[in-house]
Amino acid sequence: MASVISRSMLQIQPLTPAIGAEIHGIDLAAPDIGDHVPAIRAALLAHKVIFFRDQQISAEQHIAFARHFGDLEIHPATPKDQPNPEILRIAHGPDSRGSENNWHSDVTWRERPSLGSILRAVEVPPVGGDTLFADMHLAFLSLSPEMQRIARSLTAVHDIARVFTRRLGKAAEELHAKYPPQRHPVVRTHPETGAPTLFVNSGFTSHIEGLSPVESERLLAHLYATAGNPEIQCRFRWQPGSIAFWDNRATQHFAVSDYFPARRVMERVTIAGCRPFHDPARG
Repeated sequence: MASVISRSMLQIQPLTPAIGAEIHGIDLAAPDIGDHVPAIRAALLAHKVIFFRDQQISAEQHIAFARHFGDLEIHPATPKDQPNPEILRIAHGPDSRGSENNWHSDVTWRERPSLGSILRAVEVPPVGGDTLFADMHLAFLSLSPEMQRIARSLTAVHDIARVFTRRLGKAAEELHAKYPPQRHPVVRTHPETGAPTLFVNSGFTSHIEGLSPVESERLLAHLYATAGNPEIQCRFRWQPGSIAFWDNRATQHFAVSDYFPARRVMERVTIAGCRPFHDPARG
């Protein structure tokens, strides 16, 4: 069993050697939670996704905790009359089968994709509905040196319409008027750690610039497949009150949709990030 590490009064238990850790002995709704933010941020950078159990927090406390890490986004799928627009509610049950079961990073269709997401379990099925996370720095390192060199030279296009024309019932042209397709490096440099990470995903990446459609499709399929290596993954089993906080700049995740027709209700707050870049001097 992995050892428990104490850092600034946090008890941090890694889930795997590669990615993920549970943090114990902390109440995210406590008045002094701001004092622990530097240690929580350090844990996030070290483990890329961190988990908290038994957190009985309100929607307002969820939002307040997230604000310690930056400005918050409002997702276009959030109802306009919702009291807390910063919260994206993701609910599936007997009338709605879950559909997030593909490897992806959140909102890469934005000019400035998110820093991270904080997801709270409101209602979970008795079994199933786990979420998997993959370390996309290790995914990059799994490529051959020549493929790493090629990938670092490429730019990909990310498009909201690939997913949200159907989910929002809007035409691609309408979505593009507000959220035009964005060009991001295939390999981005993490702005805080400097680590190179693969930054393409099957949800939102439409193509790689400068390649033929066949070349782009085949190369993207190869790059997407790197997330499927169990040795760079962790898997989290949800309980009511569980919270996951992942670094969208360094990970992809896969929500397992194996619980239909049971209900799974989650609430997500997303922290705004910066425009992705690639720094050749840092890998």
